Amino acid sequence: MVPVECYFVLSALLFFIGVFGFITRRNLIAMLISVELILNAVDINFAAFNRLLFPSSMEGMFMTLFSIGVSAAESAVAIAIIINVYRNFKSDSVDSIKNLKW
Repeated sequence: MVPVECYFVLSALLFFIGVFGFITRRNLIAMLISVELILNAVDINFAAFNRLLFPSSMEGMFMTLFSIGVSAAESAVAIAIIINVYRNFKSDSVDSIKNLKW
């Protein structure tokens, strides 16, 4: 049996890798992947806290499933936006979005 603390360490590691990737990248797809890493860290925390605090109930697991569904919808919308930005500006860089200002 893996201790719960290992899940917390994994979650913190994923979260900080995601934040670092989001801050340092200029590619829209890489930024989306970084956001997905952050959301996966949250999902791991939901499941780990459920196992730690309420081992007989499933509320944390249901919240994890709900969060996975929301992140899948968010990814679909974000990819559609990225495709439209690429079609209009022929670039997937964040700097190309500055042209959208008035």
